[in-house]
Parts: sequence; C-alpha cells; structure tokens
Amino acid sequence: MLQDHPIDQLLTLLTSNDDQALISQLEEMAVQDISEAISDAPQENRLRLFELLPAERRTDAFSYFSRPLQRAFIDELDPDEAKRILRELVPDDRTAFLESLDPQDLENFLKLLGPEDLKQSLKLLGYPEESVGRLMTPRFVAVRPDWSVARALDHIRHEAHRGETINFVFVTDHKGQLLDSLRLKSFILARQDAPVSQLMDEEVVHIQANEDREAAVQTIQHYDISTLPVTDRRGVLLGIVTVDDIMDVAEEETTEDFHKLGASRYLNVPIREASPVFMYRKRIGWLLILVGVNLISGISIAYYEHTIESVVALVFFLPLIIDSSGNAGSQSATLMVRALSTGDVAPRDWLRMLSKELTVAILLGLTMALAVAGVGVWRGYPDLMVELAWVVGLAMCAVIIMGSMIGVMLPFLLQRLRMDPATASAPLITSLADIGGILIYFSIANAILQLTP
Repeated sequence: MLQDHPIDQLLTLLTSNDDQALISQLEEMAVQDISEAISDAPQENRLRLFELLPAERRTDAFSYFSRPLQRAFIDELDPDEAKRILRELVPDDRTAFLESLDPQDLENFLKLLGPEDLKQSLKLLGYPEESVGRLMTPRFVAVRPDWSVARALDHIRHEAHRGETINFVFVTDHKGQLLDSLRLKSFILARQDAPVSQLMDEEVVHIQANEDREAAVQTIQHYDISTLPVTDRRGVLLGIVTVDDIMDVAEEETTEDFHKLGASRYLNVPIREASPVFMYRKRIGWLLILVGVNLISGISIAYYEHTIESVVALVFFLPLIIDSSGNAGSQSATLMVRALSTGDVAPRDWLRMLSKELTVAILLGLTMALAVAGVGVWRGYPDLMVELAWVVGLAMCAVIIMGSMIGVMLPFLLQRLRMDPATASAPLITSLADIGGILIYFSIANAILQLTP
C-alpha cells in the first residue's frame, strides 16, 4: 500500500522497478511538488527520478531546486543534457543560478551557453548584486501607441511565447522608452480599429534596473500589481519583474533579517543542506565579537566591586535590571528593523520615531519600576528597605528608557552608514544595553546609598 507523502509513493515505485507507474505518478504531480519530492529523496535516488521526467519538465523542475542542488545535478547530468537545461532556463532563473557560482565555475558554465544566451546572461550579471537588474527577465511583449488594437493583438499572439507573462502589455516608442503598461483585458474589450494610444493613461509604475531588490518588493506591494517594468535611467524598457520573483525575494530578505537578528550571517542555502562547517563559519564571527563586547560588562561589574561588597542585596536585582534593558532594546530594534524593511518607516522619520519611542519607553519604565520597587522593599535590609526600593525603581525606569533608545536609533544609524539595519541584532542590542544597564544601576545605587565605587 502506498504512503500518503509524495516522496514515499515515488520511492516505493522506484524500489519496485515499476517505471511505467512511476512515470504516470510524476505526470500527475505539479512541477513544484516534483521538485520538492526529488529534493527530499535520498541522494542516490534523486538523479534517477529526475531522468524519468519528460525533457520539457526537467527544466521546470530544475528551476525550483535550491542552488546547491542545482549545482549537484549539473555536475551529475550528461554534459549535453546540462547544456540543454541551462539554455532553456528563463533568463532570471539562469542568472540566479550563475550568480551563486564562484568565478572559476561561472566561467566554465558560461561556455555552455549559446551566443545569444551568453550575451543576455553577461548583461544581467553586469548589474550590481541584489539589484533589480539581476532579478528581471528581458522577455516581455511591447506594442507601439500608433498601432491599432487589432494589429497589437496579432503582435501579442505572435510574441506570446517569448514573454514570461502577457497579463500586462507594454507600450513603447521607437526608441524603446516606456510609455505605459496596459492589461491584456484592455485590448480584448477595446474596438479593434481603435489606436492603442486611446487605451493609455500614461500612469505607469516602473523601477530602474540599478535599484535594490527590496525597492521592487515595496513597489509591487504598494501598487498591488503583478508585473513591474524595469527601465534604465533614460526610461528605456529593459525587462520585467513578476510577482513570483518578488515573493522569493521577500522570503529571502525576511529570512536574512531573521538570521541577522539572531547574530548569524545569512545562510543562503536550506539549513538541512548546510554542512556543520558551513554553519560554524556563518555563526562564529558574531559570537566572537559579542564575547569582546560582554567583556566590557565584566569590567564594569569589577569597577563596582566595593559597592557590591557594601550592599550584597544589589546583586539579587542585577540580572533583573540588565535583562529588562536588553529586552526593551530588542523589542524596539525588532519593530524598527521590520518597519524600515517594509517601507513603513523611512530614514527621514528618525526624529519622529525617537520621540514616539521615548514616550513609550517612559511609560514602560514607570510601569516596570512600580513592579520591582516592591521587590526592593522585600529584599532590602531593615534599615535600607526604602532606599533599595528607590534604587531598583529608578534604575529600572532609566535602563528601560536607555535600552529602548539604543534599539530604536541603531537601525537608523546603520542604514545611514549604508549597512543592513538587521545588523542591529538582538544579541548586539542586549550586550550594549547590558553595559549601559550596569553603569546606570550601580551609579544610582552609589548616589542614593552614598557609596563609593
């Protein structure tokens, strides 16, 4: 009896050597499901499953593999088959694969392409990394404004196979400059003898090829469109970005932000395919940096050694104070990093966000201060209950405000320095807030309890 999971079904048929049933099963599956099933299959079975696919479906399945798996298949396949797949990939998928290679491998793979595909790939790879230019496909359908609707529809039918999508048809002049973007529905419903110019409203949304991919994500989300035209600085239409590409970018950017917020470099491969050495390299850097930062916390505590010896009860509240500071900072940083990445907040809004966060931080600090002041009375010595309550309450309020200010400002500062705001990771914010929390806490204790550090 077959298992419910697709890969279990395929492996059962594979071990029984029932190729005909296996081919029938593959024909009934969506290409995305086939790609996922092959990825989940044991390594020794992957190539066999892939080769049972019809030639036209192999390229589609290949485009959904992870980059390391794509590289593994290219190395294992017959050279002619590998060359065919690379040539049949749509330009943006081919560019995504090629840009994942190191320079020496890239040169070898480029040799497999025909002259036209090679020229196209080199042009796309010539755009900056993480730019819209590397994401776009140069396959689109364009018409002229002086054409009749009937002539435009004939052209769309003739060129449909060349475009990645014909849901949107672009209007360009004789120089290739983008004039408008029209839905296919507009051509179908219009009079056949009407000129294309009558359908135009010239309110076209577009993006330049050198802009960052995140800008494309924000543009498509803001205008709720499925296809975004890409132009050069002169407005010449170069290609298009479709919503399926944007969804992949949005997922990658969100994953990258999560990794950075956890003080890890971005894992650009699925975690199940990453080797222990690879994951070690991605994580060790920030951990070593944070060790250095946390040493400052130890030095700060050592500086107040006499204070601690004088009132040992202060140690009881130390984790509570510095953890609250780090937690408040992490909250602020997480909210601000996400707002900056989605475009909800712009860099110019830093002062407004700072004042708003200050108000929130004061309210949070006062609430937390009241919550812990009573604990200060409970844990204090009979002759220091009130003083210790004041120390703990004031310190809690101050560190909450300090941590929140660090958390809200650091992402803006990093973006001003042209760095990813997600670099303001939770562990970094926590470590900085720990240092500030220790200094604030013991400074208030010395002032109120009249101690000398």
